[in-house]
Amino acid sequence: MYFDSAAHRKRAGTGFVFITSQGEVLPYSFTLTQHCTNNVAEYQALILGLEMAVDMRQLQLHIFGESELVMNQLLGSYEVKRPKLHPYHDYAQKLIRWLGNVTLQHVPRKKNKKTDALAALASTLTLPGQKQITICQKWIVPPDENEDEESKLEHLVAVAEAEKVDWR
Repeated sequence: MYFDSAAHRKRAGTGFVFITSQGEVLPYSFTLTQHCTNNVAEYQALILGLEMAVDMRQLQLHIFGESELVMNQLLGSYEVKRPKLHPYHDYAQKLIRWLGNVTLQHVPRKKNKKTDALAALASTLTLPGQKQITICQKWIVPPDENEDEESKLEHLVAVAEAEKVDWR
């Protein structure tokens, strides 16, 4: 699991990506509903991913994150000095213990581009009240040329240009 966050003045978002043992990529992106610091947002991203791993009953998990502070606090190399981070750190540790076989590894930002993009998407493009951005993949197959006219009409999309209004 790769995780990251993006915190701006008014909004924050998280992104994480699970890569299964078969190579399947499962991306997730969430908006955080309260303003928070970068470090709290990083912990939130990690915790959301850990909670999903618990729900999926993943008992073996490799975690990659670019936050040096969060990763080193979880590994025990850094002390958690800010009281505001203690509940997040403690809860993340609890989830990690529950999962059992977990490895943590710090990765440079350039190796975490997908989750960075998901977090940025969640922090900038969500609408009020929206908590998750759905990422869909789709492949459109054009209608068969041998279909009758009525069947072809089912595949059409109407496009209209909006009326241009002089803004002056």
